Amino acid sequence: MTDDTIRTAAHDPVRVEALGIQREGFRISDVSFSVPRGGVVGMVGPNGAGKTTAIRALLGLVAPDAGTVRTFGCAPGSPEALARIGIVLDQPTAAPEWRVDSIGRRLAPFYAEWDDALLRDMLDRLGVPRTQRVGELSRGQGVKLTLAAALAQRPELLILDEPSSGLDPASRRQIGDVIRDFMIDPDHAVLFSTHITTDLDALADDLLVLVGGRVAYRGPLHEATETFAIARGAGSPPREHVLGVQRSGAGWTALVRMEDSAVFDAGTVIDTASIDDIVIHLGAEHQGVAA
Repeated sequence: MTDDTIRTAAHDPVRVEALGIQREGFRISDVSFSVPRGGVVGMVGPNGAGKTTAIRALLGLVAPDAGTVRTFGCAPGSPEALARIGIVLDQPTAAPEWRVDSIGRRLAPFYAEWDDALLRDMLDRLGVPRTQRVGELSRGQGVKLTLAAALAQRPELLILDEPSSGLDPASRRQIGDVIRDFMIDPDHAVLFSTHITTDLDALADDLLVLVGGRVAYRGPLHEATETFAIARGAGSPPREHVLGVQRSGAGWTALVRMEDSAVFDAGTVIDTASIDDIVIHLGAEHQGVAA
């Protein structure tokens, strides 16, 4: 093993610092986060928040205009990095005319660590019929096929971009179980982008909330619900202490920082904030929405 290889092995699987991407009608600004070995990072945010663009930058599909992006200490999209990453998108990446049982033969030449036995085991575990063509699979079966193929590469990092969107609860649970098994190895890591925040409750260690192309929250998942709370009251809320106010009749609901909860009067109800609450209200704050 060379000195360069030793240094690369010591790097976090993902490290993004001050990422900036400017495209017509869209911008990511000063986005920084990392995915450590042994960690699962959940990335959430409203539509258009920048989640998929950030993932595309990690894979070398979008060139940053500012900042740095490294995967395993390498430039994004480099063969050294991609050989260690399994990618799961919300649609099958295999050609629709391919038969499922031909996937291993077609993909194995491109991956030095390809494990065809693992692919077959995963297809059976996830209930993906091997005799059908990819284009004949249901949406859920297609996602499971993509996950099985990603794992057969024997990656160190899994990147999942909205894999469970539109899937039934049983399929989402299967995917969660597979990710938990993958994370038994302490050298593995996962970056999981999703709209279904409940999928993260039993999976994620850290939470990254993107809103309007910026980081609205970054930290341990359990601390997010300790940092924020939901306040409900009547009349007018104190604007300097609320985020993303939503109105209903004479009442209002807003996200507040737990440290500010003491400023509200006795008529204000303070409740625990869910991850959905945090995303919805921070998104509304960014848009200047008061519904």
